[in-house]
Amino acid sequence: MSEEIVEDVVYANLKFQDSDKKEETPNSEKCGAEVSSAPSHSQHKPVLILILLCLLLFIGMVVLGGIFYTTLETEMIKLNQLQDIKKELQGNVSLQLMHNLKSSKKIRNLSAMLQNIATQLCRELCKKEPEHKCKPCPKGSEWYKDSCYSQLNGFETWQKSEMLCSARNASLLKIKNKNVLEFIKLKMLRSYWLWLSPRKDYKYPETVNEKFLSEGFEGSTHDLTRMYCGYIDGMYVYYMLCTDKNRIICEETARKVQVESVLNDLPEGST
Repeated sequence: MSEEIVEDVVYANLKFQDSDKKEETPNSEKCGAEVSSAPSHSQHKPVLILILLCLLLFIGMVVLGGIFYTTLETEMIKLNQLQDIKKELQGNVSLQLMHNLKSSKKIRNLSAMLQNIATQLCRELCKKEPEHKCKPCPKGSEWYKDSCYSQLNGFETWQKSEMLCSARNASLLKIKNKNVLEFIKLKMLRSYWLWLSPRKDYKYPETVNEKFLSEGFEGSTHDLTRMYCGYIDGMYVYYMLCTDKNRIICEETARKVQVESVLNDLPEGST
């Protein structure tokens, strides 16, 4: 009886130990499966990091693009404003220039008118006082239209007469315009050298007319031996040897009348 009980107990222990081994074996297999699955999870992390970096880079590019577009739009607005300001300034400058030109033209017109008035007043003053300080000619000369005429004392050759006139910043009488013709007719000058080109051959007298207006001076004045020079006598132009002697009259352009020299002599009530 006691032996059967002992066998039963031994059998039960062996069965229990056998069941424990069966339970350990599945557990060990599960652990192996879990260990083998761990490496596959760690391989997904770099991929996720790359995806995250790409996403951040894309977001950064979008943000930078937005900032660039906004900045560009702002600068374009500023540029348009500057161009508008530039156009406005150019318009203002153009208007100012036009105004200045008109003002300058008015000033020139007023100045010319004042100069003409002063010249007319000076002529009237010179009629009463031939050597008035407003006279735009050298002392002793005659003022006619826009020229001054100075008759020198004595007789000289044509060349020496020309030198004397040059020393006075003048020249021998030139028949250069109708005003000179009027002066010659008015004064009936007698035997005065003219600023005409010396000639190699003698020329018969000619009436003073507008034909002489187109005649200029040609040739040299260094050697005038046996050359013929013209002179005025009444209403005719004659020719004689340039080495002979004749009267001298010099001509020069009159200066502008100084307005102050006229205004200072006007009566107080007239200014």
